Amino acid sequence: MINYERIIKDCFWDLNISAKDIEDILYSDDKRQKAFLFNKILLNSTQMLIDLQIFSIDEIRTFLDEYKVPRFNHNYIFRRKNIAEVYFLDKLLEIDELKWIA
Repeated sequence: MINYERIIKDCFWDLNISAKDIEDILYSDDKRQKAFLFNKILLNSTQMLIDLQIFSIDEIRTFLDEYKVPRFNHNYIFRRKNIAEVYFLDKLLEIDELKWIA
């Protein structure tokens, strides 16, 4: 079950977008619009891991692999991206504060 209202509130507070608009993007073949939606969720969602599940694992892999962490808010964005990579793609955790100490 997709919580469109939360996604809109968290991620699209700066735009006038509806649940139908999000659904249309999800079911379209427009990679650019899907990447835009993915980025908004990656950067803003309060329940990022749940909300990213609206995409297929192949789309998640593609978007994460193509995503370049900007200099602005680098640490914040790097952490969110790495958490998504660990959760969805089983990649190495690179956030020292979250690593288990043996």
